[in-house]
Amino acid sequence: MTSIALPLLPVDDAVVLPGMVVPVPISASGGDTEGDARRAIESAQAHFGQDGDGIDSSADRPASVVLVPRLDGKYAGVGVVATIEQIGRLPGGERAAVLRATTRGRIGSATTGPGSALWVEVETMPETGVDPSDDAAAAQLAGQVRDYRALVITLLQRRGAWQVIDSVKQVREPGAVADLAGYASYLTDEQKLWLLQTPDVPERLTKLIEWTREQLAELDVAESIQQDVTDGMERQQREFLLRQQLSAIKKELAELDGKPATEEQDYRAKVEAAELPEKVREAAMAEVDKLERTAEQSPEVGWIRTWLDTILDMPWNVTTDDSYDVQAARAVLDADHSGLDEVKDRITEYLAVRRRRSDRGLGVVGGRRSGAVLALVGPPGVGKTSLGESVAKAMGRKFVRVALGGVRDEAEIRGHRRTYVGALPGRIVRAIREAGSMNPVVLLDEIDKVGSDYRGDPTAALLEVLDPAQNHTFRDHYLEVDLDLSDVVFLATANVLDSIPGPLLDRMELLSLDGYTEDEKVTIARDHLLPKQRSLAALDDAEAELTDAALHSIAGEYTREAGVRQLERSLARVLRKVAAEAALDAEKLPVTVDTADLVRYLGRPKHTPESAERTAVPGVATGLAVTGAGGDVLFVEASLDAPGSGSSGVTLTGQLGDVMKESARIALSYLRSHADVLGDTALPLEQFADRGVHVHVPAGAVPKDGPSAGVTMTTALASLLSGRPVRSDVAMTGEVSLTGRVLPIGGVKQKLLAAHRAGITTVLIPARNEPDLDDVPEQVREQLSIHPVSDVREVLALALEPAAGQAEPGATDARVSAA
Repeated sequence: MTSIALPLLPVDDAVVLPGMVVPVPISASGGDTEGDARRAIESAQAHFGQDGDGIDSSADRPASVVLVPRLDGKYAGVGVVATIEQIGRLPGGERAAVLRATTRGRIGSATTGPGSALWVEVETMPETGVDPSDDAAAAQLAGQVRDYRALVITLLQRRGAWQVIDSVKQVREPGAVADLAGYASYLTDEQKLWLLQTPDVPERLTKLIEWTREQLAELDVAESIQQDVTDGMERQQREFLLRQQLSAIKKELAELDGKPATEEQDYRAKVEAAELPEKVREAAMAEVDKLERTAEQSPEVGWIRTWLDTILDMPWNVTTDDSYDVQAARAVLDADHSGLDEVKDRITEYLAVRRRRSDRGLGVVGGRRSGAVLALVGPPGVGKTSLGESVAKAMGRKFVRVALGGVRDEAEIRGHRRTYVGALPGRIVRAIREAGSMNPVVLLDEIDKVGSDYRGDPTAALLEVLDPAQNHTFRDHYLEVDLDLSDVVFLATANVLDSIPGPLLDRMELLSLDGYTEDEKVTIARDHLLPKQRSLAALDDAEAELTDAALHSIAGEYTREAGVRQLERSLARVLRKVAAEAALDAEKLPVTVDTADLVRYLGRPKHTPESAERTAVPGVATGLAVTGAGGDVLFVEASLDAPGSGSSGVTLTGQLGDVMKESARIALSYLRSHADVLGDTALPLEQFADRGVHVHVPAGAVPKDGPSAGVTMTTALASLLSGRPVRSDVAMTGEVSLTGRVLPIGGVKQKLLAAHRAGITTVLIPARNEPDLDDVPEQVREQLSIHPVSDVREVLALALEPAAGQAEPGATDARVSAA
């Protein structure tokens, strides 16, 4: 390494490597940088015996300077020694010097020299890593040179710099090949400075190969993106032209057929004009594209058009404004239906909450709106279906009814796949389309009558529909787009809960409609049914009238039911006969029908109290049950087999289910092991053990099951074995255990209403069902003597007629008051 004193020429924001030829402006009127360059050039010329613009080739050493990079205002510790090749003027007229960089140099301390330039000691840095005597190292270096040269040539070819490729091929020395990177625009100043500071040639080549490969990879990505953009633009232009041609062709064909192509017939225009959600719009436009590419003769055209028609018919952004007048809504419910306070209260609560949320600006939460899912459960004829329409009217919403009775195909709920011929959306989507709004009241009628077979289980499809946490993204198989059902009020009706799966039942809020009392039926008949049937019979109010006594008689003696359907039919029959008589003799009008006239219009009463007659003999007890038609009175009869029959078991008849059979066996086992509860009048145990027992529940054609007949069976058997008849005014319900405990049951309200209709005055219920009495109408509780019991001994003491010499049972028992 040698040291030489040279004037310093700073190069701002650039790095010059050995082998590069660079012009340097030296204008006298230039800035600080050009002034430093001019002073350095002049000082070099003065030191090496040159002056002016001439170059003296006879000098011992050409005029030289050291070019030092100045990056971000800071000088680098290394530079490059450069000779002054020529001094002239640039094309713009500015004076400049052409310098050729020759070798690396490390900047030392400042020194003195001629001129006003800054002179520094420069220690030359020879290249390392090039040893011709080491064959292995030489071969490796040659491979690096070959790889780098190939990469550079590839890069130049990609950029179209064909003239530079020949110059690159002519460079042979490894160090000179590496220093060609000084012209690379893709390298940063920091990378070039590292190359300047690194004298080791293999190290420089290794780094350059890595950097150049990265640049080629970036170019590949950029070219791919550019190609995609170009292809996309060309495809869009081509598609636009083809669509214009297709539109013109369709227009010409339509005019030939005498049907000018209008904008209404253009599905693309319809979809663009429709206010569809973004996802729905994307799906619709994809189908429009498919439609335009499909031949008119293809059957798929009809399927696509039907799907598009369905999408366009859906009220995606249509909602009705809820009526937040809670008092007016309650007035509408009261005017349309008598009773049913629980349902009315629930709808009133829903509207009150909606109003408060609206007043406080609380909108959609998590994509879910505040819909409701209610299940109205009760016997037929209590007004479940008609209540749905009243709810919609009270809320100011559209109403639509979906009949689910007998539905067995899961596709009826979720829709058919579009691959099937004649595919249609499910009933839920059709209901929304029929309603014309996204927030109607949808009545799912007879949800307990839904079946299942090899085509699927519709109740499983209803799980998502009726789940408030999921139905905001309900997806119909036919539409295949998300449908928001979270603002829909679903009202499901059912007669019984046994056939509804547990997971589906868990998603609905249950509201029980257990039937009407006789007074409520009379009110309904007078205020609702009678005016309706008068209108159907074309009779005025003054032409036909029924007294309240006649209405009471019809409700109690002619139509013993939980609802009012048979009552309405009876009223229609009476008014039809009145209209027929008026047709024969107009002077018979007006007519006032009283109790005495009912035999002429309806015949003799069909329902008369029979409990006293049925329980006149020992072995018969009156129970209470709940059926699909509401509460009902159930008689249990028991008899002993003849002595010596050889049977000691129990025979059960009357189409009893397994649960009722078990209740009968439990009752028999309890009485055999607790014969002392029957008192001194019981049969001797030895006779009881040798004789079989036959238990029969009349109405043998009707299947019966359930645990609530256990107390009744026990009482019937106790009456038989003790010879004491059961009191005719007593009815009972409850499950019995082997230890004699009376266990709770369900349907207390319906059973008490049935007892009230049947003329029963005393009812025994399990003590743990006492809280259920709050749901029973007050007038029913006032007319019934209700005894909560917890042990079979209490039941027998209250239900059986007293034995000779005993006090009247229950005389000192406290009656459950109406309060």
